[in-house]
Amino acid sequence: MDKIKFGTDGWRGVLADDFTFERVTFVARAIAQHIVDSGLSERPLIIAHDARFLGAELAGLCVDTVHEAGLDTETFARPMPTPVVAYAIQAHKAAGAIMLTASHNPPEYNGIKFIPDYAGPASTEITRSIEALLGGSSAGSVKPGSDTIVDVISAYTDQLCSVVKKDIIASAEPLVVIDPMHGAGCGVLAGVLQSFGATCQVINGDYDPGFGGHNPDPVRDNLTGLSQAVRASGALLGLAVDGDGDRFGIIDHNGVWLSPNEIISILAEYLLARGERGGALVRSVATTHYLDKIAANYAVPLVETPVGFKWIAAEMMKSAVIIGGEESGGLSVAGHIPEKDGILACLLVLEATLALDRSPSGQLSDIADRYGQRHSIRLDVRVGASRKAQLMAELTEKEIDEIAGQSVSGTVLLDGVKFVLDTGDWLLIRPSGTEPLVRVYLEAGSEERLAELSAFATSIMT
Repeated sequence: MDKIKFGTDGWRGVLADDFTFERVTFVARAIAQHIVDSGLSERPLIIAHDARFLGAELAGLCVDTVHEAGLDTETFARPMPTPVVAYAIQAHKAAGAIMLTASHNPPEYNGIKFIPDYAGPASTEITRSIEALLGGSSAGSVKPGSDTIVDVISAYTDQLCSVVKKDIIASAEPLVVIDPMHGAGCGVLAGVLQSFGATCQVINGDYDPGFGGHNPDPVRDNLTGLSQAVRASGALLGLAVDGDGDRFGIIDHNGVWLSPNEIISILAEYLLARGERGGALVRSVATTHYLDKIAANYAVPLVETPVGFKWIAAEMMKSAVIIGGEESGGLSVAGHIPEKDGILACLLVLEATLALDRSPSGQLSDIADRYGQRHSIRLDVRVGASRKAQLMAELTEKEIDEIAGQSVSGTVLLDGVKFVLDTGDWLLIRPSGTEPLVRVYLEAGSEERLAELSAFATSIMT
């Protein structure tokens, strides 16, 4: 059986295979011990779950396990989106949260995220500390912990009002179609949007551990139903979140899906144009360079991080960040929690659409006119372990001056190997840490150049 290891966003596994009740107990016990060792045992630990199979039962197991260490817990009466859980940590000054979720992964998966007391993704240091405690026994306590059921949806909605201009949405009373993808966002996404004044038509709005036969990942192929519903209803937008509500999916009024790279660019431009200043734009190394151009235009800093929202969260906690985002569909903004929040993203896109009286596609067209065209794609190439290691060594050690007829102007080694070309095009080659895959991220000024870079990347894999 594989060793329990926390990835960029927690530990995940297949139910009844490597993700078992026994192993969940090990992880919960290690988290409890980490909290005790950190001197936070007087604060409650929040335990929550999404809508996956056995989520409530596994959460109950975690509650019992951390009670043995003397920790008090706070729980919810229903599945809860990750960003709401993160907000609850901040609002209740909790020691952190155990969130049972596998996010956008297939239905057979479940997982555990530990969200520390700062209400953002756990740092590498924290997850290594928890991993080192796995298999140990809890110190125990003379007095077992107790549980309190809490409700923070109303307070979380008030928090969103501090970063989203509610009056713009309320005055328009827009019709939107929402798709919580049968996940933890069911009821929450609609409730928040309605409280802001939107009229909501809901699809896939009931809990389903099988997620209606689709991965709860709001990418184009999984949102065809939302696209059809938007066109049929004449709605302004289609708004979706993934299985645990921390990623977003946006459908324009004409049924067209916009990628996270495009949405993050739209929102960065909108926030800066409406007067947000005094901070940086932050993106992962795999995210669009539109943000670089926007940052330069408004004379604000641009910060590049490794892949994983924990690195963006670290920047948010270190200094002012206007918006931080990643190509996989996570973002947050200044004044909000340092955790990605798909519900927040949906509200901001709705606000921008109404404030500018311009569809997201129209806003993207304006950005392309101002900064030039940007086309991006990700390729997942199956590569054996030995060849994967050899390939990364070759790319790191060799001096590569030209790729597909373009000169290399710079190399970035933050996470994998990224080649920036003199035209502004770029490609990032990054090995998967858990699968026999190499992920290739590409961005170019035209579809033709994108195809040429894709051909080059594929050719060097064998």
